[in-house]
Order: sequence, then structure tokens, then C-alpha cells
Amino acid sequence: MATVPVYRWRLAPDGLATRRQLRARGLRPGGQDVAAQLERPRRRRGPLVAYLYSIEQAKPVRPMTPAKWAALEAANVARRTCPECRRDAGYVIPASLGMCAPCAFPEEQRAA
Repeated sequence: MATVPVYRWRLAPDGLATRRQLRARGLRPGGQDVAAQLERPRRRRGPLVAYLYSIEQAKPVRPMTPAKWAALEAANVARRTCPECRRDAGYVIPASLGMCAPCAFPEEQRAA
């Protein structure tokens, strides 16, 4: 495997971007290999690493199809549905609770 150039934080040359930066421009890597690596040093831990891609070789983001929109909506409804009472909580159920607030804390609901 060929090694890629490594740049320090904020010192990458123009023409390279991270996935998030590409997405903000309406682009995606499009199957290209990583062009370079960006490292941000941290104390007492290994550096944060970000992969850089060529902006020139990036492709436009694929548009959402009606089927993808429907699948996304179904996934969001599932995230809002309480597994205990089967009602739409109106918010994303926290993974730490695993259920809506009224089901997780029934004694507080009776007191109110």
C-alpha cells in the first residue's frame, strides 16, 4: 500500500478537503483513494486523524429518491416511537432510557 502525505492541522494544501468539507460543497469522494492525511496533535493521546480527498476528482452528491426519503422518514418515526407504550413521543427516544420519559419515570408523571 502506498503511503499518503501527512499534514499538520490547518496546513493542508488547497485542492484537498475532508468528507464534511466536500459535503458542504455538494460533493462526495466518489470512490477515489485518500489523497492525504491530516493530523491534529493532542496531549496524552494519539493525534486526531482526518482523511483528505481531491476536490477536482470529487463527484456531485447523488439526489435523494422518493424511496430513500420514505426510508428515512420510517427510520425517524421508529426512533421516536416508545417500545413500551408504542406512542410517538414527539422526540427521539434517548438510548440511555430506552423508552419515553413518562414510561421511564411513571412516579413523576402521577405527581404532576
